Amino acid sequence: MSHAMHILTRSDLADIEISPAEVIDLVTDGYLAFAHEDSRCPVKLMMPIPKAERDAVAYSMLGYDGSLDQVGFKTSYRQGSTSAEKYYTTISLYDDVTGLPFALMDCQRIGASRTPATTAITAKHCARAGARSALMIGTGIQGRNTLPYLLTALPGLERLRLFGTHPDGIADSIATMRRWFPDREVELVEDVPSAVAESDIVVVASGRAAHPKIRTEWLPEGGLLISVASKGVESGALGHADYAIATSTGQLGVTGTRMAGPDGELVIDAELPDIVAGRAPGRRRDSDRVFAFSSGMIITDIPVAHALATRAVAAGRGQQVKLWS
Repeated sequence: MSHAMHILTRSDLADIEISPAEVIDLVTDGYLAFAHEDSRCPVKLMMPIPKAERDAVAYSMLGYDGSLDQVGFKTSYRQGSTSAEKYYTTISLYDDVTGLPFALMDCQRIGASRTPATTAITAKHCARAGARSALMIGTGIQGRNTLPYLLTALPGLERLRLFGTHPDGIADSIATMRRWFPDREVELVEDVPSAVAESDIVVVASGRAAHPKIRTEWLPEGGLLISVASKGVESGALGHADYAIATSTGQLGVTGTRMAGPDGELVIDAELPDIVAGRAPGRRRDSDRVFAFSSGMIITDIPVAHALATRAVAAGRGQQVKLWS
């Protein structure tokens, strides 16, 4: 038996083909396995670094995917909130059947795939019936895939709009959309509050927001606001919703405390895994303004990482390192 671990870099994974539909299916299976108690996903650990002038934070997640029998460890470190230049994230996978290590990988591609998949799954289950319009706010690495993923999950969407402030991010978002849906157009917006008021689905994945912070009250009747752990959403947004969901209530308490209302309480009506499993509704009424807090869960990283790693290894990518020799 080999105790070698496959080491896969960002460039090893960059052109490995995986479609939005495949990722959505993988992430859906991850949520279902968790809802059925076949997987484990403790709340993530967050540690601010005690040097105010450096504005740094570290995260760690541990989980087990019962559908794949894979254990995963994910780590993230970021220095500075205004730039992605010093943001590093990795995931390591271990095979629980053989008891052997499998892969250590850069996690950027994984996060950029499972995050929009979670957004798309949330929209599929929580948007009002007959939703026709979606607005994406933010063009960072977590947001560039969002519109094609939304359209994959909700092919009835007719109007797709985008707000961003970085020309390269806008161009990449439009190019990604055209790759998967070459016949569809993306409309750029400037007046964010007006665009929110006209959209059935609003996804906010902006960093230090260069737009008015999004308020739940701006949504039209029946609108859905999805915050991808975003600084671009107004504090208290959860408290102003008619119905509130989270991917994980525990993780909301770690990374989303400012979303609570004036009383500081984080009251969630349902968690996404239970909604996907049919144990909870995505909304009570078509007229509800729904707020959804999306925080990454490693049970969604593991299946995407495993799929990419398996394909990369089959293509002869990466290298094997015997760390335990």
